[in-house]
Amino acid sequence: MKQILVLIICLVTVSSSKQSTSIIETELDKIFTEEFPSTEEPGGSILVKKGDDIIFLKSYGVADLGTKEKITENTIFNTGSISKTFVSNGILILKEKGLLSLEDSLSMYFDDFEHPAIVNKVKIKHMLSHTSGLPDLRDVRGNYDFYLTAKDKENFEPLKKADNLNFQPGERFDYSNPSYNGLALIIEKLANQPWQDFIKENIFEPSGMKDSIITNGSYPESGVAHAYYQDKDGKYEEYDYGETPTFAAAGNGGIWCSVLDLAKYKNAIQKNIFLSQGLTKESRTVYTPENWTDTTKPVVGYSWFTGEQDLFRSKGNFNDLKFVYHTGSQGGFRAFYVEIPEKDILFVGLFNKAPKDMKNITLRAVKVFEENNWLE
Repeated sequence: MKQILVLIICLVTVSSSKQSTSIIETELDKIFTEEFPSTEEPGGSILVKKGDDIIFLKSYGVADLGTKEKITENTIFNTGSISKTFVSNGILILKEKGLLSLEDSLSMYFDDFEHPAIVNKVKIKHMLSHTSGLPDLRDVRGNYDFYLTAKDKENFEPLKKADNLNFQPGERFDYSNPSYNGLALIIEKLANQPWQDFIKENIFEPSGMKDSIITNGSYPESGVAHAYYQDKDGKYEEYDYGETPTFAAAGNGGIWCSVLDLAKYKNAIQKNIFLSQGLTKESRTVYTPENWTDTTKPVVGYSWFTGEQDLFRSKGNFNDLKFVYHTGSQGGFRAFYVEIPEKDILFVGLFNKAPKDMKNITLRAVKVFEENNWLE
């Protein structure tokens, strides 16, 4: 009798789980169909994974308005600033190999700053956590044509003219794209190879990310989505490499992936395939400098956003769970990568046009998880 009761309970649980999954699929499809109603316009690809199971995997729209090629789960998109997490992991791999310390100052790797005294204060950990205080001296708008093809070196070079810091390193957060161009150059110096090759060999290959690529001064010639901007009249214009600056500056946004490869990335992080558990945890823990002076609490680890005041905490309780995430925006591309480690949930989206409100659709989706007891 006891065995029968256990069997009944198991069957009810499985049935309830399947019903919940079905509801989640329906609700997510509703959210993204509203956002991308046309099958003939740019759109995106979305994946939700819980444990080992892919719960939701669907694509919307076309990858190329010229060819009308449909977006699929294998379509390669520019991930924008999600690229920074790969660069950060590359730096941590070098730390694990004993080739650098996060306490190293920038002056150890760059001896041509015009005012080297200020650089002595800036450490690798500050660059990783966007707390360096280095001003972004790039004149992207004033020198638009130059920055269409400027690579990591050219994007980091203007910072070497800084005669002062915006604040003392560690005092507050100030998101910095060129800091990650500098970190990519540090990888190159220590690895004695293009940083793109280092990431491929040390992250892509062991993670099984066979379709992912990294910009190295030129736009991928084939096999990737094009991105678009929609004007006020609803007309689409291509808005990617060659139309908007900093695409060639790969350290801050040059990695191209499919949603399936990002799922492999998550799996490799979780299983410590390319980085130890200790350093992975450190990278995803809020970095709180001793000299922090801002009234707002820090929310960033080493590239990863996380913490009490993050996007998800400010918009809803979500059972006080920890979210680890990064978003991306470059040209017409948009992206998000969201993990809820405690519940083993991954939620990623890659798009070749800007959703009307990416934060809102992300939060709506997480709310669906909550309403179906995924976050209990």
